[in-house]
Amino acid sequence: MGILAKNLYVNYGEKEILKNISLEVKKGDIVSIIGPNGSGKSTLIKALSRCIKPVKGSVYIDNEDIFSLSTKQVARKMAILPQSKNTPADITVRELVSYGRYPHLKFGQRLGKKDYEIVDWAIERTKLKEFKNRYLSTLSGGEKQRAWIAMSLAQKPEILLLDEPTTFLDISYQLEVLELVEELNKSLNLTVLMVLHDLNQAARYSDNILVLKDGEIWEYDNPKSILRKKLLKEVFRVDGHIYKDEINHCPYFIPYKVN
Repeated sequence: MGILAKNLYVNYGEKEILKNISLEVKKGDIVSIIGPNGSGKSTLIKALSRCIKPVKGSVYIDNEDIFSLSTKQVARKMAILPQSKNTPADITVRELVSYGRYPHLKFGQRLGKKDYEIVDWAIERTKLKEFKNRYLSTLSGGEKQRAWIAMSLAQKPEILLLDEPTTFLDISYQLEVLELVEELNKSLNLTVLMVLHDLNQAARYSDNILVLKDGEIWEYDNPKSILRKKLLKEVFRVDGHIYKDEINHCPYFIPYKVN
């Protein structure tokens, strides 16, 4: 299951945030959204996940207009991990992950054996088995992020949206989270759309990169085509050198001055 957006316009009050956004994320792809601060990256994630309604345009998943579906119907197909999360300190990892099953329950229905099997499966897939009875307040930043991803997995979605999943994490936890996302993408054929600030991480872990500037799509292509001196200068106002990562077989960028 992929995502198709057609001619999206999003306003906050009188201010136009996104303008004429059209894109297709194919099933099983990892797409990273990059762009300067204020370019509309998080707003696009919210619009694609039905968290905010555009003033114009449509979003389709599985050939259905997302705004014609109920919240539960969307949550069975798509999971979103926002940038800011209210982490309850007094619940365990397993309790948090179990919240991912609620879109599949009827009103007043309790989790059953099958639900708990899926919860434990999600914990296993995110390598949190030894932490499942730990309180969230005792976890590191990287472990908490894995717990949130496990909760998203428990929804059994086909699409996963991540808004800055590596923010506030040190480099080892950043790589741990991105390697987990990549592994889940490959093993579950999960479609992934995520906002990243690190251009080199976007190049390494993405099939395609969407570049936003001033609320518009500047370019949408594979990492090799995106990481070009001209584009990075025009979009991010930086000069630098582009090299080839011989280990990961992708381009990487070393900036040396603001233009």
